[in-house]
Parts: sequence; structure tokens; C-alpha cells
Amino acid sequence: MPGPYRPKPSGFKKARKPDPRLAQKRDENESPINEQITAPQVRLVGDNIPEQGIYPLAKALALADELELDLVLISDKADPPVCKILDYQKYLYQQKKKAKEMKSNSAKVVMKEIRFGPNTDEHDFQFKLKHAQEFLQEGSKVKATIFFRGRSIMFKDQGEKQLLRFAVELEEFGRAENMPTLEGKRMHIMIAPVKKK
Repeated sequence: MPGPYRPKPSGFKKARKPDPRLAQKRDENESPINEQITAPQVRLVGDNIPEQGIYPLAKALALADELELDLVLISDKADPPVCKILDYQKYLYQQKKKAKEMKSNSAKVVMKEIRFGPNTDEHDFQFKLKHAQEFLQEGSKVKATIFFRGRSIMFKDQGEKQLLRFAVELEEFGRAENMPTLEGKRMHIMIAPVKKK
């Protein structure tokens, strides 16, 4: 049987419902929101607030409540920390989408291999150099490899000089990621494209 009716005291504010998202284990990349923010005051930025500036945390939370949005910590490095009032789920979705795009872009790096011997003549060297320039300009990495067949392993010093010269000639288009490395009868150097400004 319901108890007697008790009128709400004047100035009563509806209590903020506990956010079910706070009960879940937060991903380490997710930003703290609402009650997870502990700074006494925050700097509010964004378009949906009356005025950008420093607010006490309680006032910032009340503003987020009025707009039926979340108070999201954007940067805790600043003093006071920077927050925005926004739809957290939408923000999270956009952040994850951005991270996915960055990951797929970095995964698209193509590697091209250029092979030659330790005694490659000048004409052949220049021909291979031209191909490497084209690959680097396309945004591909270049792996320059020298094969030592049979007793040609005696020329490994010459092979190393050739790879270093190859990297120096390509400095305008790419930078060497490592010194020439010998693995069995192969010596190689990796050259990554220079990012365009």
C-alpha cells in the first residue's frame, strides 16, 4: 500500500540519474564524462553553451543536464581542464571512426622491392634508382636488396656501400629507416617515403 503523499520541498531539483555507461568498464581511450570528472572547475568550449569560459564543475554539469547532453573531458593537460557539452555516444562513434580511418590509412603502406647484385653497373644502378624514386613518390616504401650469389659474399663491403649510396641518392624522396642489414646471402635497406608538406 502506497505511503502518504509527501510534497516535494521548494527548490527541489530532480536528481541526476546514474549513467549506465559509467557502470561499464571504461575503455582506456575513452574520455571521462559527467561524474567521472573530478576537477573543481572546468573550461567550457563549444558552440552549444551560452558563453565559453571557466565554470564550477556543478554549473557545467547543470548546463549539460539542461541540454540533455554529456559533459565530456577533452583535455586534462590544461589548467583548468577543457570540457565540451555534447552527445557522448556520437562523440565516441566519431572518435572510433577517425581512429579506424587512421589505422586503415597506415595499413595501406605498400612495400616495393628493388634487387641488384654487388657489382651492378652504373647504367643498371641509375635505372633501379629511377624506379625507386617513382615508388617513393607514390607513397610506397622501398626495400633495396643486394643478393650475394656464390662467392660474391666476399663483396659485402661493396654491397653495403652501394646500398648506402642508393639511400643517399634518394634523400629527396625518402629516408633510410635502418643501416644495411645482412641476412644470410641478402643485404637490404628500408627507405620510407618523405611526407609531403
